[in-house]
Amino acid sequence: MSELKSEIDEMEKTNYSMNSNIDPKNNEELIIYVQNLLQNVQDKFQCMSEQIIGRIDEMGNRIDDLEKSISDLMQQAGVSEQNIDNDTSVGINSNYF
Repeated sequence: MSELKSEIDEMEKTNYSMNSNIDPKNNEELIIYVQNLLQNVQDKFQCMSEQIIGRIDEMGNRIDDLEKSISDLMQQAGVSEQNIDNDTSVGINSNYF
């Protein structure tokens, strides 16, 4: 998370330094300036979106690996998911009687 924050901070610094020398003199230059600015924002948004999606995919893979590890440990311990479901449902139902 801190890596993403530092990347955003760096992009902002770059953006300010790039735009500090630009001073549109007429409507055409202003239009070009705004179009370039919007394109830069869109490019940065796309880049950040791709990074976020990549990190979400990575997190999904880690969760899948964790689930597999837990399943393997349960099998090694001789516990099945069905036994856990039955134990849980019995525990819940017994509270009502």
